[in-house]
Amino acid sequence: MLLYLHIPNDFSNKLLAFWNHPAGPKTIHFWAPTFKWGISIVNIADFSNYNMKNWNLFSVNFAMARTGLYQLSRKIKQN
Repeated sequence: MLLYLHIPNDFSNKLLAFWNHPAGPKTIHFWAPTFKWGISIVNIADFSNYNMKNWNLFSVNFAMARTGLYQLSRKIKQN
């Protein structure tokens, strides 16, 4: 038994536009924030685990916090 799925033309156009967007999934501009959200979610999930120390996760979050605060200070100084 074959099942055919009809995709509306406007949906396929939107999907193609998303795929070819300058910040779409073919670029680092899409994946970097996606992975940063993943790190943040893992960090929140790790709150309930008091016994295990994840130094790798700590170091990544520390580096992200430092660089984020530095960029924020640059923005504040610019304005």
